[in-house]
Amino acid sequence: MALATIVDVKGSTYRRAGARLLIPAEGDMVGNLSGGCLEGEVEGVARMVMAGGEPRTVMYDLTADDEVIWGWGLGCNGAIEVFVEPGDKAAEVADALALALEEERSIAVATVIESGLEGVPTGARLLVEPGGVEGSVGEAQADEAIGAAAASALATGATATVPIEVGGAELRVFIEVLQPPLRMLVCGAGHDAIPLVRAASALGWRVVVVDDRDAFLDEQRFPGATGFVAALPAEVAAAAGVDGRTYAVVMSHNYLRDRDYLRSLLGTEVGYIGMLGPNARLERLLEDLGRDGVVPSAGDLAKLYGPAGLDIGAEGPDEIAASIIAEVLATSRSRGAGFLRERPGPIHEPNRSLHAAEVP
Repeated sequence: MALATIVDVKGSTYRRAGARLLIPAEGDMVGNLSGGCLEGEVEGVARMVMAGGEPRTVMYDLTADDEVIWGWGLGCNGAIEVFVEPGDKAAEVADALALALEEERSIAVATVIESGLEGVPTGARLLVEPGGVEGSVGEAQADEAIGAAAASALATGATATVPIEVGGAELRVFIEVLQPPLRMLVCGAGHDAIPLVRAASALGWRVVVVDDRDAFLDEQRFPGATGFVAALPAEVAAAAGVDGRTYAVVMSHNYLRDRDYLRSLLGTEVGYIGMLGPNARLERLLEDLGRDGVVPSAGDLAKLYGPAGLDIGAEGPDEIAASIIAEVLATSRSRGAGFLRERPGPIHEPNRSLHAAEVP
Protein backbone atom coordinates (compact mmCIF):
# COMPACT_ATOMS: atom_id res chain seq x y z
CA MET A 1 0.00 0.00 0.00
CA ALA A 2 0.95 3.67 -0.23
CA LEU A 3 0.05 6.64 1.95
CA ALA A 4 -0.64 10.08 0.46
CA THR A 5 -0.55 13.10 2.77
CA ILE A 6 -1.31 16.73 2.03
CA VAL A 7 1.78 18.56 3.26
CA ASP A 8 1.07 22.09 2.02
CA VAL A 9 -1.77 24.10 0.52
CA LYS A 10 -2.13 27.51 -1.06
CA GLY A 11 -5.44 29.27 -1.50
CA SER A 12 -8.83 27.59 -1.16
CA THR A 13 -8.74 23.79 -0.92
CA TYR A 14 -11.18 21.11 0.17
CA ARG A 15 -8.80 19.56 2.74
CA ARG A 16 -5.90 21.01 4.70
CA ALA A 17 -2.38 19.87 5.53
CA GLY A 18 -2.43 16.54 7.36
CA ALA A 19 -5.35 15.02 5.45
CA ARG A 20 -4.53 11.54 4.19
CA LEU A 21 -5.47 8.94 1.62
CA LEU A 22 -4.42 5.30 2.02
CA ILE A 23 -4.15 3.41 -1.28
CA PRO A 24 -3.91 -0.39 -1.00
CA ALA A 25 -2.58 -2.57 -3.79
CA GLU A 26 -6.03 -4.16 -3.88
CA GLY A 27 -9.33 -2.95 -2.52
CA ASP A 28 -10.87 0.42 -1.76
CA MET A 29 -8.96 3.54 -0.82
CA VAL A 30 -9.45 4.98 2.68
CA GLY A 31 -9.71 8.70 3.40
CA ASN A 32 -9.76 11.61 0.99
CA LEU A 33 -7.64 14.55 -0.15
CA SER A 34 -10.29 16.45 -2.10
CA GLY A 35 -13.93 16.36 -3.02
CA GLY A 36 -13.14 13.48 -5.37
CA CYS A 37 -11.28 15.27 -8.16
CA LEU A 38 -7.74 14.33 -7.09
CA GLU A 39 -8.02 10.82 -5.76
CA GLY A 40 -7.73 9.10 -9.13
CA GLU A 41 -4.59 11.04 -10.04
CA VAL A 42 -3.02 10.38 -6.63
CA GLU A 43 -3.83 6.68 -6.97
CA GLY A 44 -1.76 6.60 -10.17
CA VAL A 45 1.23 8.14 -8.39
CA ALA A 46 0.74 5.71 -5.50
CA ARG A 47 0.99 2.76 -7.89
CA MET A 48 4.37 4.05 -9.08
CA VAL A 49 5.52 4.54 -5.47
CA MET A 50 4.48 0.99 -4.58
CA ALA A 51 6.32 -0.37 -7.60
CA GLY A 52 9.53 1.64 -7.06
CA GLY A 53 9.60 1.85 -3.28
CA GLU A 54 10.59 5.53 -3.24
CA PRO A 55 8.44 8.43 -2.00
CA ARG A 56 7.36 11.26 -4.29
CA THR A 57 6.08 14.79 -3.80
CA VAL A 58 3.48 16.02 -6.29
CA MET A 59 1.91 19.47 -6.72
CA TYR A 60 -1.65 19.83 -7.97
CA ASP A 61 -2.65 23.33 -9.12
CA LEU A 62 -6.44 23.64 -9.13
CA THR A 63 -6.63 27.37 -9.76
CA ALA A 64 -7.47 27.38 -13.48
CA ASP A 65 -11.00 28.56 -14.25
CA ASP A 66 -10.83 28.31 -18.04
CA GLU A 67 -8.65 25.26 -18.53
CA VAL A 68 -9.73 21.67 -18.36
CA ILE A 69 -7.67 19.86 -15.72
CA TRP A 70 -7.80 16.05 -15.88
CA GLY A 71 -11.10 16.33 -17.70
CA TRP A 72 -12.68 18.93 -15.41
CA GLY A 73 -12.57 22.70 -15.26
CA LEU A 74 -12.02 22.75 -11.50
CA GLY A 75 -11.30 26.38 -10.71
CA CYS A 76 -10.89 25.68 -6.98
CA ASN A 77 -8.56 28.66 -6.50
CA GLY A 78 -5.98 26.60 -4.63
CA ALA A 79 -2.95 24.37 -4.93
CA ILE A 80 -2.18 21.17 -3.02
CA GLU A 81 1.20 19.54 -2.40
CA VAL A 82 0.94 15.80 -1.73
CA PHE A 83 3.63 13.52 -0.31
CA VAL A 84 3.18 9.89 -1.39
CA GLU A 85 5.22 7.20 0.36
CA PRO A 86 5.33 3.41 0.66
CA GLY A 87 2.99 2.15 3.35
CA ASP A 88 5.71 0.29 5.25
CA LYS A 89 7.57 3.57 5.88
CA ALA A 90 4.50 5.18 7.39
CA ALA A 91 3.76 2.07 9.43
CA GLU A 92 7.03 2.45 11.32
CA VAL A 93 5.48 5.13 13.54
CA ALA A 94 1.98 3.65 13.72
CA ASP A 95 2.43 2.08 17.17
CA ALA A 96 3.70 5.32 18.71
CA LEU A 97 0.81 7.28 17.20
CA ALA A 98 -1.72 4.70 18.38
CA LEU A 99 -0.33 4.88 21.93
CA ALA A 100 -0.48 8.68 21.94
CA LEU A 101 -4.08 8.50 20.76
CA GLU A 102 -4.99 5.95 23.41
CA GLU A 103 -3.35 8.01 26.16
CA GLU A 104 -4.85 11.24 24.79
CA ARG A 105 -1.48 12.96 24.34
CA SER A 106 -0.49 15.49 21.67
CA ILE A 107 2.38 14.45 19.43
CA ALA A 108 4.33 16.00 16.55
CA VAL A 109 5.49 13.99 13.55
CA ALA A 110 8.31 15.52 11.48
CA THR A 111 8.74 14.00 8.00
CA VAL A 112 11.52 14.96 5.59
CA ILE A 113 9.80 15.51 2.24
CA GLU A 114 12.83 16.97 0.40
CA SER A 115 16.46 16.46 1.37
CA GLY A 116 19.63 18.10 0.14
CA LEU A 117 21.68 16.61 2.96
CA GLU A 118 23.66 13.43 2.47
CA GLY A 119 22.64 10.72 4.90
CA VAL A 120 19.13 12.10 5.40
CA PRO A 121 16.70 10.28 3.08
CA THR A 122 13.37 11.59 1.91
CA GLY A 123 10.67 10.10 4.13
CA ALA A 124 12.81 9.97 7.29
CA ARG A 125 10.89 10.80 10.46
CA LEU A 126 11.14 12.04 14.02
CA LEU A 127 8.46 11.81 16.67
CA VAL A 128 8.41 14.64 19.19
CA GLU A 129 6.49 14.77 22.45
CA PRO A 130 6.84 17.15 25.40
CA GLY A 131 9.07 14.53 27.03
CA GLY A 132 11.56 14.23 24.20
CA VAL A 133 12.41 13.00 20.70
CA GLU A 134 12.08 9.48 19.32
CA GLY A 135 13.89 8.20 16.23
CA SER A 136 16.50 9.68 13.88
CA VAL A 137 16.50 11.02 10.34
CA GLY A 138 20.04 9.74 9.91
CA GLU A 139 22.22 12.69 10.93
CA ALA A 140 22.72 14.14 14.42
CA GLN A 141 22.68 17.82 13.44
CA ALA A 142 19.52 17.29 11.43
CA ASP A 143 17.90 15.47 14.36
CA GLU A 144 18.64 18.42 16.62
CA ALA A 145 17.37 21.06 14.19
CA ILE A 146 14.23 19.15 13.20
CA GLY A 147 13.53 18.21 16.81
CA ALA A 148 13.68 21.86 17.89
CA ALA A 149 11.34 22.93 15.08
CA ALA A 150 8.89 20.13 15.90
CA ALA A 151 8.94 20.97 19.62
CA SER A 152 8.09 24.57 18.77
CA ALA A 153 5.22 23.42 16.55
CA LEU A 154 3.95 21.14 19.30
CA ALA A 155 3.89 24.08 21.72
CA THR A 156 1.87 26.25 19.33
CA GLY A 157 -0.24 23.51 17.74
CA ALA A 158 0.67 24.65 14.22
CA THR A 159 1.03 22.12 11.40
CA ALA A 160 3.18 23.29 8.48
CA THR A 161 5.91 22.44 5.99
CA VAL A 162 9.06 24.39 6.88
CA PRO A 163 12.57 24.80 5.43
CA ILE A 164 15.37 23.78 7.80
CA GLU A 165 19.03 24.46 7.04
CA VAL A 166 21.61 22.01 8.32
CA GLY A 167 25.31 22.36 7.53
CA GLY A 168 24.66 24.51 4.47
CA ALA A 169 22.12 22.05 3.04
CA GLU A 170 18.38 22.63 3.05
CA LEU A 171 15.66 20.24 4.09
CA ARG A 172 11.93 20.64 3.67
CA VAL A 173 10.16 19.07 6.60
CA PHE A 174 6.45 18.50 7.10
CA ILE A 175 5.79 18.99 10.81
CA GLU A 176 2.38 17.71 11.75
CA VAL A 177 0.84 18.24 15.17
CA LEU A 178 -1.77 15.64 16.04
CA GLN A 179 -4.13 16.48 18.87
CA PRO A 180 -6.18 13.92 20.79
CA PRO A 181 -9.91 13.89 20.02
CA LEU A 182 -12.22 16.26 21.84
CA ARG A 183 -13.65 14.87 25.06
CA MET A 184 -17.36 15.41 25.62
CA LEU A 185 -18.77 14.98 29.11
CA VAL A 186 -22.52 14.35 29.00
CA CYS A 187 -23.98 15.06 32.43
CA GLY A 188 -27.29 13.26 32.57
CA ALA A 189 -28.14 9.98 30.86
CA GLY A 190 -31.72 10.72 29.89
CA HIS A 191 -33.40 9.77 26.63
CA ASP A 192 -32.32 12.93 24.79
CA ALA A 193 -28.67 12.25 25.63
CA ILE A 194 -28.75 9.22 23.30
CA PRO A 195 -28.61 11.16 19.99
CA LEU A 196 -26.02 13.56 21.41
CA VAL A 197 -23.69 10.70 22.37
CA ARG A 198 -24.30 9.04 19.01
CA ALA A 199 -23.50 12.22 17.04
CA ALA A 200 -20.41 13.08 19.06
CA SER A 201 -18.97 9.57 18.88
CA ALA A 202 -19.58 9.51 15.10
CA LEU A 203 -17.13 12.42 14.85
CA GLY A 204 -14.52 10.41 16.72
CA TRP A 205 -14.87 12.35 19.97
CA ARG A 206 -14.31 10.61 23.29
CA VAL A 207 -17.72 10.70 24.97
CA VAL A 208 -18.14 10.03 28.69
CA VAL A 209 -21.64 9.76 30.13
CA VAL A 210 -22.14 10.69 33.79
CA ASP A 211 -25.13 10.00 36.01
CA ASP A 212 -25.80 9.02 39.59
CA ARG A 213 -28.35 6.45 38.40
CA ASP A 214 -26.42 3.28 37.56
CA ALA A 215 -29.27 1.77 35.58
CA PHE A 216 -28.98 4.52 32.95
CA LEU A 217 -25.25 3.93 32.35
CA ASP A 218 -25.51 1.11 29.87
CA GLU A 219 -23.49 0.28 26.75
CA GLN A 220 -26.60 -0.85 24.90
CA ARG A 221 -28.23 2.50 25.64
CA PHE A 222 -25.10 4.45 24.61
CA PRO A 223 -23.13 2.19 22.22
CA GLY A 224 -20.83 5.00 21.09
CA ALA A 225 -19.76 6.10 24.57
CA THR A 226 -16.09 5.79 25.48
CA GLY A 227 -16.85 5.41 29.16
CA PHE A 228 -19.33 5.84 31.99
CA VAL A 229 -18.96 7.49 35.38
CA ALA A 230 -21.38 6.84 38.21
CA ALA A 231 -21.08 9.87 40.47
CA LEU A 232 -23.13 12.40 42.35
CA PRO A 233 -23.62 15.61 40.32
CA ALA A 234 -21.68 17.68 42.86
CA GLU A 235 -18.66 15.41 42.36
CA VAL A 236 -18.67 15.17 38.56
CA ALA A 237 -15.52 17.22 37.89
CA ALA A 238 -13.38 15.18 40.26
CA ALA A 239 -14.95 11.84 39.37
CA ALA A 240 -14.72 12.25 35.59
CA GLY A 241 -11.55 14.32 35.48
CA VAL A 242 -11.78 17.47 33.36
CA ASP A 243 -9.25 19.54 31.47
CA GLY A 244 -9.13 22.15 28.71
CA ARG A 245 -10.13 19.57 26.09
CA THR A 246 -13.29 18.62 27.99
CA TYR A 247 -16.59 19.99 26.71
CA ALA A 248 -19.40 19.40 29.19
CA VAL A 249 -23.13 19.37 28.46
CA VAL A 250 -25.45 19.48 31.47
CA MET A 251 -28.78 17.85 30.60
CA SER A 252 -30.30 15.97 33.51
CA HIS A 253 -33.55 18.03 33.28
CA ASN A 254 -33.63 18.05 37.06
CA TYR A 255 -33.08 21.49 38.56
CA LEU A 256 -31.23 20.35 41.67
CA ARG A 257 -29.03 17.90 39.76
CA ASP A 258 -28.17 20.53 37.14
CA ARG A 259 -27.32 23.02 39.88
CA ASP A 260 -24.87 20.57 41.41
CA TYR A 261 -23.38 19.69 38.03
CA LEU A 262 -22.82 23.39 37.34
CA ARG A 263 -21.39 23.97 40.82
CA SER A 264 -18.86 21.19 40.26
CA LEU A 265 -17.79 22.38 36.79
CA LEU A 266 -17.37 26.09 37.58
CA GLY A 267 -13.80 27.04 38.38
CA THR A 268 -12.31 24.06 36.53
CA GLU A 269 -10.26 23.97 33.32
CA VAL A 270 -13.20 22.61 31.31
CA GLY A 271 -13.35 24.31 27.89
CA TYR A 272 -17.13 24.56 27.54
CA ILE A 273 -20.21 24.19 29.72
CA GLY A 274 -23.47 23.82 27.81
CA MET A 275 -26.71 24.04 29.77
CA LEU A 276 -30.00 22.75 28.37
CA GLY A 277 -33.07 24.82 29.11
CA PRO A 278 -34.02 28.49 28.74
CA ASN A 279 -31.80 31.37 29.72
CA ALA A 280 -34.09 32.28 32.62
CA ARG A 281 -33.44 28.85 34.15
CA LEU A 282 -29.67 29.36 33.90
CA GLU A 283 -29.96 32.79 35.52
CA ARG A 284 -31.91 31.23 38.37
CA LEU A 285 -29.27 28.51 38.77
CA LEU A 286 -26.52 31.13 38.97
CA GLU A 287 -28.50 33.17 41.48
CA ASP A 288 -28.98 30.10 43.69
CA LEU A 289 -25.27 29.31 43.51
CA GLY A 290 -24.43 32.93 44.30
CA ARG A 291 -26.48 32.74 47.50
CA ASP A 292 -24.34 29.72 48.42
CA GLY A 293 -21.17 31.75 47.80
CA VAL A 294 -20.38 30.21 44.40
CA VAL A 295 -19.76 33.16 42.08
CA PRO A 296 -18.50 32.34 38.57
CA SER A 297 -15.48 34.23 37.32
CA ALA A 298 -15.40 36.12 34.03
CA GLY A 299 -13.60 33.11 32.56
CA ASP A 300 -16.36 30.79 33.75
CA LEU A 301 -19.06 32.98 32.20
CA ALA A 302 -17.18 33.13 28.89
CA LYS A 303 -17.36 29.35 28.49
CA LEU A 304 -20.90 28.98 29.84
CA TYR A 305 -23.45 28.49 27.06
CA GLY A 306 -27.12 28.43 27.98
CA PRO A 307 -29.29 27.54 26.24
CA ALA A 308 -26.73 25.19 24.69
CA GLY A 309 -26.56 24.96 20.92
CA LEU A 310 -26.62 27.14 17.83
CA ASP A 311 -29.73 29.05 16.81
CA ILE A 312 -30.80 26.82 13.90
CA GLY A 313 -34.43 26.32 14.90
CA ALA A 314 -33.75 22.83 16.24
CA GLU A 315 -36.76 20.76 17.32
CA GLY A 316 -36.59 17.36 18.99
CA PRO A 317 -33.61 15.49 20.48
CA ASP A 318 -31.80 14.72 17.21
CA GLU A 319 -31.88 18.28 15.90
CA ILE A 320 -30.94 19.68 19.30
CA ALA A 321 -28.00 17.26 19.41
CA ALA A 322 -26.86 18.56 16.00
CA SER A 323 -27.16 22.13 17.28
CA ILE A 324 -25.04 21.37 20.36
CA ILE A 325 -22.43 19.43 18.37
CA ALA A 326 -22.06 22.37 15.97
CA GLU A 327 -21.65 24.83 18.86
CA VAL A 328 -19.00 22.67 20.54
CA LEU A 329 -17.13 22.36 17.24
CA ALA A 330 -17.27 26.12 16.64
CA THR A 331 -16.13 26.82 20.20
CA SER A 332 -13.22 24.39 19.93
CA ARG A 333 -12.09 26.14 16.73
CA SER A 334 -12.69 29.67 18.08
CA ARG A 335 -15.20 30.37 15.34
CA GLY A 336 -18.33 32.51 15.43
CA ALA A 337 -20.52 29.89 13.69
CA GLY A 338 -22.12 32.26 11.20
CA PHE A 339 -23.03 31.57 7.60
CA LEU A 340 -19.98 30.77 5.46
CA ARG A 341 -21.26 33.03 2.68
CA GLU A 342 -20.90 35.97 5.08
CA ARG A 343 -17.38 35.07 6.21
CA PRO A 344 -14.65 37.41 4.96
CA GLY A 345 -11.44 35.65 3.99
CA PRO A 346 -10.72 31.93 3.72
CA ILE A 347 -12.95 29.23 5.16
CA HIS A 348 -10.09 27.36 6.84
CA GLU A 349 -7.65 28.78 9.33
CA PRO A 350 -4.05 28.38 8.12
CA ASN A 351 -1.79 25.89 9.91
CA ARG A 352 -4.46 24.48 12.19
CA SER A 353 -3.51 21.10 13.56
CA LEU A 354 -5.99 18.29 13.08
CA HIS A 355 -7.52 16.22 15.80
CA ALA A 356 -6.74 12.56 15.42
CA ALA A 357 -10.34 11.84 14.51
CA GLU A 358 -10.04 14.08 11.44
CA VAL A 359 -7.15 12.15 9.91
CA PRO A 360 -7.59 10.78 7.30
